[in-house]
Amino acid sequence: MTSDPVSPKKASAQAPRAWQRMLSGRRLDLLDPSPLDVEISDIAHGLARVARWNGQTQGDHAFSVAQHCLVVEEVFRRSNMACTPLALQMTLLHDAPEYVIGDMISPFKSVVGGGYKSVELRLEAAIHLRFGLPPHPTRDLKALIKKADTVAAYFEATELAGFSVTEARKFFGQPRGISAEMLPLKPMPALEAQQRFLERFEAIEAERGPHAEAKAPKAKKAP
Repeated sequence: MTSDPVSPKKASAQAPRAWQRMLSGRRLDLLDPSPLDVEISDIAHGLARVARWNGQTQGDHAFSVAQHCLVVEEVFRRSNMACTPLALQMTLLHDAPEYVIGDMISPFKSVVGGGYKSVELRLEAAIHLRFGLPPHPTRDLKALIKKADTVAAYFEATELAGFSVTEARKFFGQPRGISAEMLPLKPMPALEAQQRFLERFEAIEAERGPHAEAKAPKAKKAP
């Protein structure tokens, strides 16, 4: 005995919702994200309210992913003096997908496996294309961003997350040429982190010039 076929309309009604409504009015499909539904205001707002280290950091405020991105971009810029504005922008946006999927500590990412990574990569491509960037960084650029990210993690671990220097060296290595005093590590209120992220994004866009906006797809007005 065969089961009755499910009509497309009924199947659509049964499908789980895979989009999230943003404060800008956009509806971002997490499984098939469109660059047209990406807004920098939503990214900054979301990242400023996602806590690094699962919130296990010292200070009156959570250390947000938005602030972490500022730290990584600062490390990258100090370590790669000849870098291009495009590289800086990709560095600032290196954790941008977390504005919708949240931050997950590395040990747990390894348990979750490829599903998380595939969603993250699709979001990264949509975000980059929205702002006239290549869908993903080159292998060399990705390695440089990862190095800056690891340096940032060392200082976050020792200054905020309760790691001993010995423990942090074991997991992240010993940074060279960068000190904690060079970096904005004091946890910021969400609104301040949001504003500073936006300001840095806009400053880099100004360095990239008018070609950056020209390459980005034009966003439709929110419904």
